[in-house]
Amino acid sequence: MTRLGRYGCQAAPGVPLASADLTLTQGQPRSMVDMGARTNAIDVYGPPPSCGEAARDGWTRHFTVRHDGVTIPVSLGGRGRPLVLCPGLNSTQADLRELTEALRRDHLVVTFDLRGHGLASPAASRYSFDDFLSDLAAVMAEFDWSSPPVLVGYSLGADLAVHYAAEHPDSVAELVLIDGANPLPEPFITEADLEEFRAMAEGLATGRESEAAEGGTHQVALTAEDIFDLCLEIDVVRAAILHRYRRIHRPIHMIMSTAIAGGGAEARATWRNQLWRAGVERLVRELPQVSTSRLDADHRLVFTHAPDIADIIRTLPRPAGGTTS
Repeated sequence: MTRLGRYGCQAAPGVPLASADLTLTQGQPRSMVDMGARTNAIDVYGPPPSCGEAARDGWTRHFTVRHDGVTIPVSLGGRGRPLVLCPGLNSTQADLRELTEALRRDHLVVTFDLRGHGLASPAASRYSFDDFLSDLAAVMAEFDWSSPPVLVGYSLGADLAVHYAAEHPDSVAELVLIDGANPLPEPFITEADLEEFRAMAEGLATGRESEAAEGGTHQVALTAEDIFDLCLEIDVVRAAILHRYRRIHRPIHMIMSTAIAGGGAEARATWRNQLWRAGVERLVRELPQVSTSRLDADHRLVFTHAPDIADIIRTLPRPAGGTTS
């Protein structure tokens, strides 16, 4: 049976982040220059810089944003061009630590947890795409950006990034979308796949139970039903996402896996991989200014190919259109 992790819901082991509780409320934006320079003005926690990080101060600032009845933990570190990294479904900022640290070598990187993930508080009732979109918007609103940031999203985070940029066209410098926000020409989950995806959601939720009990930075509070319902909702969102792209007049670069469903010969996996590629090709045909890179990986590419992803982002902007391998 195909594992749910192939579709963006499998978190990789990571190193827990330190925590702090500097609370910002909406309406009190924090200057990015101020946050990056005033080391002694706020509580800062983090390891000393390693040899490879000598070009920056080595500290990470942690604070929380409160909105819509939830608290969102945010971390800021690095130095350089501002960049916001939005995680995906069932992934936390702690899970993405390797990619984050690579990006911080030449970016001032903001990371955060979506509600119900990591150190963020759970939702009061069900979870929805719009709930997660509001989390991203709340984090973006907390900063008085000296220049618009690069907005990077992984899986569900990529879809959130596209919707946010479509609604706030002047608030981002460019988008980098990692294996998500794919305008698929047909549904990824068909009626014949429902039982398979329901079973995968059950397995995923069970696998997260010990982390949730410990209350760590890798925990996810979503139930199997939450995950299953969100998978179905994301499929619907992607079916209508193309018109969102048309409202964005900023560079867009997609970093996509070659085998989202893995490299096996199973018929459904082969079909899903082909469908994933067809969605990217459809987007480039519709919007030739979109550029793409493909990595020989499955949907866990943020964990298995973090240095490669950071290198691609480091070399942006890329020429409009075209595909690199």
